Amino acid sequence: MIFDHRGRVVSVAQKDHEQIYPQPGWVEHDPLEIWRRTLEVIDEAAEARGIRAKDISAIGITNQRETTVVWDKATGIPVYNALVWQDTRVGEAVAKLARDGGQDRFRAKTGLPLSTYFSGLKIAWILDAVKGARAAAERGELLFGTIDSYLLWNMTGGANGGVHLTDVTNASRTQLMNLATLEWDQEILDALRVPRAMLPEIRSSSEPYGELKRTSLAGVPICGILGDQHAALVGQACFQPGQVKNTYGTGCFLLMNTGEDLKASTHGLLTTIAYKFGNAKPVYALEGSVAITGALVQWVRDNLGLIERSEDIQTLAQTVTDNGGVYFVPAFSGLYAPYWKDNARGVIVGLTRYANKGHIARAVLEATAFQTRELVEAMEGDAGIPLNQLRTDGGMVGNDLLMQFQADILNRNVVRPAMRETTALGAAYAAGLATGFFKDTGHLIENWEVDHTWKPAMEDATRDRLYRQWKKAVTRSFDWIDE
Repeated sequence: MIFDHRGRVVSVAQKDHEQIYPQPGWVEHDPLEIWRRTLEVIDEAAEARGIRAKDISAIGITNQRETTVVWDKATGIPVYNALVWQDTRVGEAVAKLARDGGQDRFRAKTGLPLSTYFSGLKIAWILDAVKGARAAAERGELLFGTIDSYLLWNMTGGANGGVHLTDVTNASRTQLMNLATLEWDQEILDALRVPRAMLPEIRSSSEPYGELKRTSLAGVPICGILGDQHAALVGQACFQPGQVKNTYGTGCFLLMNTGEDLKASTHGLLTTIAYKFGNAKPVYALEGSVAITGALVQWVRDNLGLIERSEDIQTLAQTVTDNGGVYFVPAFSGLYAPYWKDNARGVIVGLTRYANKGHIARAVLEATAFQTRELVEAMEGDAGIPLNQLRTDGGMVGNDLLMQFQADILNRNVVRPAMRETTALGAAYAAGLATGFFKDTGHLIENWEVDHTWKPAMEDATRDRLYRQWKKAVTRSFDWIDE
């Protein structure tokens, strides 16, 4: 996506890449395909508007966090497919680590509980699963990176001088970085058996990293990196402590800016870096993560065949006036915040002969809103700051039925910005701040505009009953995996 000074889209190109599911709970991507697609869309977006390198001030990168790539630094070839953030294959390693020090043994340093979610144990799995990989890594022949790091290395030359860097937001999601020092933590590296030589250098989210060496935009400096949820926070101009955004994508991610204070969570949330611009102090955030939201709509489309296109879920859900007593808890890869139960699995409850596919479609959409309310309540408890409105973005915010139900079940206003692609916009902002294309965060705040506001219109008794039944449904997903 190419943006102008007002944060408006000048040009866009996008391509899907394959989702690989080798067995239940395993989720992989092909890093080489992601790299090819990146090159293709850069050229397509530039060519669509006749844009040349001299027209572009800077490039920013944003990415799904935690997804883990290990590659040969002499060839650039990954030793294994990327392990995606949703992948649960390291569950046994999580349990083993938790037996010695509990699920929170690294939380004080990293802000994160032990979980299959984060990158550190995924690195160890690849090194153990691929013959010779661990020895090669210890000899300094292999590199690790989240997708931002892998792309940056390739974009700046790859095996011929590519820079091996990541930013603080992505590093904070590996479970290997100390939040206070912003450096890799040797004690955790030793516990997770990750060789330090593999790791990228940690930098700020907004500074020059290197120049693009390929495509029609070769020569443009790459100056911004933000993990996707952090990028959305920046794209939503949430620069004041207490401001909150929720991104409705494959999963759902609620972030609250907590300023320069590193707040520990007592309500099952994550403490993370919000962003760090150049030499300024890091800004921290509390985050609540839901693994499956938009992905549940895709599952209903692809696995059940109830709809042809993802956007058809709203039409199907509107064939009924309520959920008919049906609740869908999509714990396909366990439950994230605020429960952190890797052994939970998805359930549909409340079925009767009355229930039909419209009720299931409605339950699918409502599951996203219920899970978001759980995160909001946890966040208010941790931060001690009441939420007065929820800023939303991501692919699902075009669904009016979902957004109205979100406002109803939260009993708060839900706001959609004029620019919905806030993740890409946040990466552009980070890059443009580094080159002076954007003057300061005040410039970014001026760019933010409201498209639509949904106001709650549900009776209190109905809201309480629906939420109480949801909480009951969630308990039915607990402890499904017992081996």
